Amino acid sequence: MADGYLTTHVLDTARGVPAEGVKIALYKVSGNSHRKIAETVTNADGRTDSPILPKDQFKSGTYELVFFAGAYLRATGQSGAEPLFLDEIPLRFGMADPDAHSHVPLLLSAYGYSTSRGS
Repeated sequence: MADGYLTTHVLDTARGVPAEGVKIALYKVSGNSHRKIAETVTNADGRTDSPILPKDQFKSGTYELVFFAGAYLRATGQSGAEPLFLDEIPLRFGMADPDAHSHVPLLLSAYGYSTSRGS
């Protein structure tokens, strides 16, 4: 059963709410080459409306999610002085199992973030 796909969500840890309206881009990485394969925005639940990489497009390999946190932080009044401490947040990761669902969440505040391999 080939069920591999990729999902993500963003939580605003400073405000204790899902981060709505965060633009996210997904790149396939090969050596020094980055090829954008998807772009989306988080919904009111801080998630995307559909997998950022659907099952039919899933392939093992190295990927990079770029979270455009700066625009979100500005829009929610959390940006502080310019330049922002966090603006675009790139997360590079590998997906080896073509049958596994990969979930890469982002916990965000104006001065820090964390991630993990979610479930």
